[in-house]
Amino acid sequence: MPTDLTAYRAEFPITEKYAFLSHAAVSPLSRRAAKAVEAHLELIQTKAFGDYFGEVFGLQKDLQQRIVALINAQGPDEIALMPNTATGLNTAAASLPLQPGDNVLVLDGDYPANIYPWLNLAHRGILTKFVPQRNGGLDLELLKARLDRRTRVIALSTVIFATGFRNDLAAVGQLCQERGIFFVVDGIQSLGAFPMDVREYQIDFLAAGSQKWLLSTPGCGFLYCRRELIEQLAPGAYVGAASVVDPMNYLDYNFTLAPNADRFNLGTPNLTGMVALQATLALLQEIGIERISQQILLLIETLITDLHRRGYQLAASTELAQRSGIVVAHVEDALAACEKLAKANIIVTPRGPGVRIAPHFYNTVEEVLRVGEVLGDARP
Repeated sequence: MPTDLTAYRAEFPITEKYAFLSHAAVSPLSRRAAKAVEAHLELIQTKAFGDYFGEVFGLQKDLQQRIVALINAQGPDEIALMPNTATGLNTAAASLPLQPGDNVLVLDGDYPANIYPWLNLAHRGILTKFVPQRNGGLDLELLKARLDRRTRVIALSTVIFATGFRNDLAAVGQLCQERGIFFVVDGIQSLGAFPMDVREYQIDFLAAGSQKWLLSTPGCGFLYCRRELIEQLAPGAYVGAASVVDPMNYLDYNFTLAPNADRFNLGTPNLTGMVALQATLALLQEIGIERISQQILLLIETLITDLHRRGYQLAASTELAQRSGIVVAHVEDALAACEKLAKANIIVTPRGPGVRIAPHFYNTVEEVLRVGEVLGDARP
């Protein structure tokens, strides 16, 4: 394993042309992930499915074990593979034992994937209540002020996509534990960049897609469900052949749901996406998530310091505990600023009144400093 993280830049062909600083959107693929996908596509061109079914089964088990290690789950029985974050969050919303009159707390400004599944429960008499942001993210006292005796769920993202604020999951998890509230988390804006411990944070459901900080292809992800929660759950919105205890016995029709997260599996998975995600998790775990987060925070510190020096207002608190891999700098015209940066081969994303800059571990200090060099100083 290379001791210098920049040695991994060769894994990402996009670095040959661009300073890619938009990992909070859709990330570029690494060479090794692309090679893994190419090998899989070659395999399925030349073999019948029955000949490589064993390899698919092994792939799924290895991928689940890697996800277990990534989030410190108890075991693969808590992991169901999903096509994206929203599918996982909808599964959680539909499966939790909520009753008319119950309410769910969400954070104003959170991504729609963690808002709409709860609003969609209105026809069941379940209210979604919004907690206002403070300094770009969650304020624990504001959250507590919205709680009442019918609050049954708190749904929250690890990092706010439009500001970069990293929420205090440990504090919210403790609050949920004390009040008997379910804790549902959207992890897509931090997994692969920062450590995650579902047991320490007392998370009940965690969903994430693979195309952002996990550096994989769109269309694959997972849902974590705490083992002890399974018996409380309703069947959910959807079931399929793979949801039951004897999934290969197609004509028995034994509608006994699997006693673990397998009940959330419907049928044929995205095999190509699984191959890519397995390869990217292997890469990230080879380096180590702690090491990756240290490098990202170094780049973010450099970026924040430079943008502040140039007079830019940032969308979120810059307190160390609240930093993520995202910085959003307010500009006069976000689209024009992003276009200007793109002409200089710097890829960022417009978000509201700002440009969103999101470096990963293989980016360099020189690349993040180029943002300020191209934009110039903020106008007074």
